[in-house]
Amino acid sequence: MPTQKLKVIPLGGLGEIGKNMLALEYGDDIIAIDAGLMFPSEEMLGVDLLIPDISYLLQRQQNLRGIIITHGHEDHIGALPYVLPQLALPVYATKLTGKLILAELKQRGVKSKTKMNVVHAGSRVTLGNFTIEFFPVCHSIPDSMGLIIHTPAGIVVHSGDFKLDYTPVVSEPTDLSRLAWLGRKGVLLLLSDSTYVELPGYTPSERVVSEALDHIMMGASGRVIITTFASLIARIQQVIDVAAKHNRRVFITGRSMEEIVPLAMETGYLTIPSGVRCRSDELEHLPHNRVVILTTGSQGEPTSALVRMAGGRHGQVQIVPGDTVVISATPIPGNEALVGKTVDGLFRQGANVIYEKLSQVHVHGHGSQEELKLLISLVKPKFFVPVHGEYRHLSLHAKLAQNLGMPGDNTFVLEDGDVLELGQEDGNVVGKVPTGNVYVNGLVTGEIDSVLLRDRKLLSRDGIVIVSLVVDTQKGGLIGRPRIMARGFIDTFGSGALMEKSQEVVMAAVNHKRKHLFERSNIEAEVRNSLIKFLYERTHRRPIIVPVIVEV
Repeated sequence: MPTQKLKVIPLGGLGEIGKNMLALEYGDDIIAIDAGLMFPSEEMLGVDLLIPDISYLLQRQQNLRGIIITHGHEDHIGALPYVLPQLALPVYATKLTGKLILAELKQRGVKSKTKMNVVHAGSRVTLGNFTIEFFPVCHSIPDSMGLIIHTPAGIVVHSGDFKLDYTPVVSEPTDLSRLAWLGRKGVLLLLSDSTYVELPGYTPSERVVSEALDHIMMGASGRVIITTFASLIARIQQVIDVAAKHNRRVFITGRSMEEIVPLAMETGYLTIPSGVRCRSDELEHLPHNRVVILTTGSQGEPTSALVRMAGGRHGQVQIVPGDTVVISATPIPGNEALVGKTVDGLFRQGANVIYEKLSQVHVHGHGSQEELKLLISLVKPKFFVPVHGEYRHLSLHAKLAQNLGMPGDNTFVLEDGDVLELGQEDGNVVGKVPTGNVYVNGLVTGEIDSVLLRDRKLLSRDGIVIVSLVVDTQKGGLIGRPRIMARGFIDTFGSGALMEKSQEVVMAAVNHKRKHLFERSNIEAEVRNSLIKFLYERTHRRPIIVPVIVEV
């Protein structure tokens, strides 16, 4: 009988979409699963990325045994360039995933001494009290794995991101037979992907996209321009296969697409027949009805190849009437406006644009409700924790499990930082560890004060006013009139009555203090408070006020 309990500690990815990271702890051994990033919301001005808070792991470095990576998407590997320099741990990942991690480290300029251990379906790795077995799952990127983790407390199954596609274009289907065998043996805990729990039924097979692309290319009289996620290698393979069938050459453009295609070919997950890929010097000489352009930009990213095409700024591809553009992706939540703007720009230039609402040119890589039910039914876990999703996704997934007979006391809707302790017969949330947002802000990584984000929001909305003062430190009064400059405030501020009145308000505020001993902080506060009040009364705007004091 085990003498201790298994701790399950989500550090990211629960109550949010992205920055997935989970720690399992038993005795003196800790393993981490994934280390992903998340993109900031609109109000997080100046923030590039968000990554998990690893302070709990940093305090227990001597107990850390390794990081296990389920697959190569950014929301599962994107934090590694920031985590690995702090935690010199071995990483365990499949061949393609490992190459993507190394490319990510190189791109971020990280020189890590981390050992990359390549695993495959069926591999077993022992790290302290944990023995991790990898099993294949079908997802929207090859080499995706689920995890079977043997612990003294019992078996833990981690689904990774998965769907049930019995006819995948690339890689293997999800190994249901292995999961069913585990269900008969007995599973302590199932951690299951919740991303698409809101969708009823089953996720369609990737094969249906081939049929849609075939129909589109058959009917297109000009070029066919297709955009999708660069990591969706199965979709890239489908485009190449359908293009070859219709005697079209494929031109690939966009940095991430150009980077991932060689890696996918090197690992055997992508095959391009001889003579199908088109070089840039060949593109302009080919008839339009013999060209397919495969490009980045499915999310409307401002610098992506498709967006530059939509704006007429791409160096090699100009949209012309007769072009057919296929958006083979679903907008990530928050990107809808960017994608819509891109589609509008393509239509304005005369392209025929086809997207998911018009044709089944995309299927996602996550299981819908019936697939999630099947996984729970096969694994038959004693305890269940939904992972990878916003709070509503986790809550709905827990109810799905309960509808299948899982006791409510055995399902846990956790949030980042919760500490769940599991024994063989009972489980309880016993505490919480620090899991604040860690921002990547240019070259700076760490927590950002809420005041800084508030100031950035004010700057973007109301601008800045800089007040330069020359102050007599002995008498405490002004020398001359203050100089006031504004940026992003109002166009007429610099010339007119508002500027003159603002100077008078500042002079009155400083002269009010001349009977007191001069203190820079007092003067700054008086100028800031008086000018904020005055400008709001006159303009109903609150710019950032920055006093600059010169003492003489």
